[in-house]
Amino acid sequence: MTDHSTSWTTCDGILFYCRAGFEKDCAAEISHRAGELAVPGYCQAQSNSGFLHFHVVDPEAMARLLRALDWRDLVFPRQWLGRLRRIEGLSEGRRVEEILDALPSELTAISQLLLEYPDTNAGKSLSRFCRRFHRPLSAGMQHAGVRMTPDSRAPRLHLFFEDSGAVELALSDPERCASWPQGIPRLRMPRGAPSRSTLKLEEAFLVLLQPRERSALLRPGATAVDLGAAPGGWTWQLIQRGLQVTAVDNGPMHEEIMASGLVDHRREDGFRYRPTRPVDLLICDMVEQPSRIADLMARWLQQGLCRAAVFNLKLPMKQRFRAVQDGLKRLPAADSRGRPLAIRCRQLYHDRDEVTVAVLPILS
Repeated sequence: MTDHSTSWTTCDGILFYCRAGFEKDCAAEISHRAGELAVPGYCQAQSNSGFLHFHVVDPEAMARLLRALDWRDLVFPRQWLGRLRRIEGLSEGRRVEEILDALPSELTAISQLLLEYPDTNAGKSLSRFCRRFHRPLSAGMQHAGVRMTPDSRAPRLHLFFEDSGAVELALSDPERCASWPQGIPRLRMPRGAPSRSTLKLEEAFLVLLQPRERSALLRPGATAVDLGAAPGGWTWQLIQRGLQVTAVDNGPMHEEIMASGLVDHRREDGFRYRPTRPVDLLICDMVEQPSRIADLMARWLQQGLCRAAVFNLKLPMKQRFRAVQDGLKRLPAADSRGRPLAIRCRQLYHDRDEVTVAVLPILS
């Protein structure tokens, strides 16, 4: 954690945001991570709520877990926050005062104030309330001596509303928590893209790749293969960046994509296709068992057919975290020349019953 505020020590639990319906999978992952760190605790979750809590009894163990968490290493959580306190029964005319009274006295500076709510249909009904409440709360905090600092390393204060009368106060570390409100990067459907699946790959590039990696891989003239490409939502993302793409699918590709002159459409089986020479990037969004896709990606990487890969693993209805673990274990830790590879995996906002994986060369 950053050292801008000792209020981290007052955290009594951790609040996680996730996709509604994946609370059990998020809990399984967090329990696994806590077990690896020898942090005893338990999860409290409600189905389809879009969030859960992890409770730790031992303050020293809590600090150990807080120091170890990084949103980039998590699969199912979109965001994690150190919970300060829960307030129920907020008075309609005294919300600001009651919230200010509940803040730790040592919290004197924050880099951002975020008012959030569950990413569910019921939760979204609170969006207008949060927008209107932000200004009076911000003014009240300044009057109470909690200043906004330009130091981007200072903690962010989150108010997570389950309804207008119940709120959880929490902190996030800007260096190791997601930067977007609710942990969700808001992307617009690009004009001209043939399908909404294009947003999955755009988000994957934004979330899973670092700026240097995007510059190295997604450059004009680089080569790529898109397995299961039709109608071309993922291919579209690549040609917008000037890549030369071999699109492999027995189905038809979108006419405008083919008119770009950057796409070679091969009507072949994605599991059997192999390029005549290695390519820079392999992408794949085929609907198949996750173990079969992971094995296919592993073969491409181990045989030196691609430098990097970004792909989706479709998940079963139950024990999804176990399916993710199994899929990731099948991937190689090094390429065909023995050079180490970085493996990152997340359930993106634009994913549904799947996770997105990136396997990348480690840049020196």
